Amino acid sequence: MPSPAADTFSPPARGWRAAAAPPAPPAALRGWLRDTASLTARIRARCGHFSVTVLSQRLARPLPDEAHALGISPARRAWLREVLLRADDVPVVYARSWHPIAPPARRMAAFFRSGHAPLGQILFAHPRIDRSPLKMRCIDARDARYHRALACARIAPESHPHPLWARHSRFAHPAGCAVLVCEIFLPAIACLAP
Repeated sequence: MPSPAADTFSPPARGWRAAAAPPAPPAALRGWLRDTASLTARIRARCGHFSVTVLSQRLARPLPDEAHALGISPARRAWLREVLLRADDVPVVYARSWHPIAPPARRMAAFFRSGHAPLGQILFAHPRIDRSPLKMRCIDARDARYHRALACARIAPESHPHPLWARHSRFAHPAGCAVLVCEIFLPAIACLAP
């Protein structure tokens, strides 16, 4: 698994865009990328056993596009939580959640103390949390998240030379606290029922 320093790679030139904007992702991924309901619930409905593996919870510097989405300077450190979502013990999504305050503000701290519970499930259950529109992008070997996602899922980059699709959105509490959630879809997601 790469060290936290792997987060310092430059992101690819193409940026985040609205989920409905062209070019369209592959047909097998469109539903996953555009569904505004809970990703956790969608995966659970398509497998026998769903689980979350917490990879890390730590202070880190977000990539420039992550900092922009959070509304903070790229030089500022934030609280990062990384997880793998597994369907029948196979990693299908690598997710990164950022909170601009470290340690997380009291209203959001519970989300980061959720252990192996999926963060999305907790956010969707909270009545006062608003979610921004989904944005998506294709990431490739120029992006640190591509390497981190493959490494965490134990996929050798040479065995999967194709880009990965990702989506992100910001969950905000009326008190001004926010969490940015980025979900990167791993190759095995295509094996789940549509």
